[in-house]
Amino acid sequence: MTWNEIKADIKGAFDGKILKWHEHNDTRIYVDIEPADLVEFSRYIFEKLGSRFIIASAVDTPRGGIEILYHFDFFKLPQVFSLRVFLPKPKPEVESLASVIKGTEWIEREMAELFGITFSNHPNPVHLLLPDDWPEGNYPLRRDQ
Repeated sequence: MTWNEIKADIKGAFDGKILKWHEHNDTRIYVDIEPADLVEFSRYIFEKLGSRFIIASAVDTPRGGIEILYHFDFFKLPQVFSLRVFLPKPKPEVESLASVIKGTEWIEREMAELFGITFSNHPNPVHLLLPDDWPEGNYPLRRDQ
């Protein structure tokens, strides 16, 4: 499948659910979606289109919430495709992708600890980086801490 075919497939499958499609350059595409659509998009991209999960990243934005970017690639193609969701504070929450993509489990645990994101239905929401006695509600990478 070519990159243009993949783009057309995604746009066709999710017509009306894409908030913003931004082609930063020939190799980077960002797609803003609602948090409620994250599992559906990810399952489609991962299972139907055969993408590979690279990593997820989060940032506490000046807009009053946390953005999570889930980064994917398509093996022999040079493009990185990123799904972006915005989670409002004070209680950012989104469904975990661990049931769809096992590889998201550790990075979601990391983001939960460092940003205070709740990943609903996460299979193992225990501390990964911070000590077990770390103060509840203290998130080292939050702007408001």
